[in-house]
Amino acid sequence: MSDKKTVIVYQRPLKPDLMARLEQACHVLDFTGRSNLTRDEEFLAALPKAHGLLGASVRLDRALLERAEHLEVVSSVSVGVDNYDIDYLSSRGIVLCHTPDVLTETTADTAFLLVLATARRAVELATMVKNGEWNASLDEPQFGVDVHHKTLGIVGMGRIGQAIARRAKFGFEMTVNYHNRSRHETVEKDIGVEWKPLDELLATSDIICVTVPLSEQTRHMFGQPQFEAMGPDALFINIARGGVVDEAALITALEQGTIRAAGLDVFEVEPLPATSPLTRLDNAVTLPHIGSATHETRYAMAELAVQNMVAGLKGDRPPKPFNWDALASS
Repeated sequence: MSDKKTVIVYQRPLKPDLMARLEQACHVLDFTGRSNLTRDEEFLAALPKAHGLLGASVRLDRALLERAEHLEVVSSVSVGVDNYDIDYLSSRGIVLCHTPDVLTETTADTAFLLVLATARRAVELATMVKNGEWNASLDEPQFGVDVHHKTLGIVGMGRIGQAIARRAKFGFEMTVNYHNRSRHETVEKDIGVEWKPLDELLATSDIICVTVPLSEQTRHMFGQPQFEAMGPDALFINIARGGVVDEAALITALEQGTIRAAGLDVFEVEPLPATSPLTRLDNAVTLPHIGSATHETRYAMAELAVQNMVAGLKGDRPPKPFNWDALASS
């Protein structure tokens, strides 16, 4: 009988070379491509055998994790960890790993895709052309607004926020301000950005871009008061998590012209229901959560997740542990 530890892989299939690398070190149970895993009887029956879980986009709450009595490592193919009961994992000595850094530049590209598409009304106007409705030169009702030399306010100055700031400052000659729980003086000096209180940032920015993680402190961080503070010419961009925004308040702000437009890659419920007013609003650019969705970046994320898993099950420090300090102090 093999003495290899058992790892459950779920959500997306691994590339053959990555699966081979994982299988060399572990006994792999493949549950990729299945939906509703939390109700999948075979998946639930396999949890007690698992020493490792590798995947993403499944809410691993305490009730589910309690079934995995031998669990040692959770390796998430994502940066965000809001799908995991971190306190419970740490209390059991289970290391939670994630995949920061490798998707920073790609996600920053997505942010600027949304900035440009929203400012220049690219999706709305491209749809007009495809529908055969472009029958005259455009006039003011179809005009967009400039991005270059405008003021960008970034809420959350982590790795992705910094990558967005570089694009804005050096590529579009924008004034870049930011709000963060703590100041980054090195970033301020290197890129040329300035920290602002949130209310001042909202009131003085042409474009607001949100990159904060979802937590109890940031849930519904943006609601009616914040949209009113932005003003009718503001563009609102969210590449963070849908729960950071009170979506009903955002829809009202877009319908009533409280803000000019929004570019969104994330939503409170995903996939976005077809019944959502956001699907019908011309001043909302809605993407299907593509922040890191390139061939190169998704491979790099999966590769890092495999590295995290293999190292963690050996008892070594994984390349990117999330709760390592909590484990060390327990």
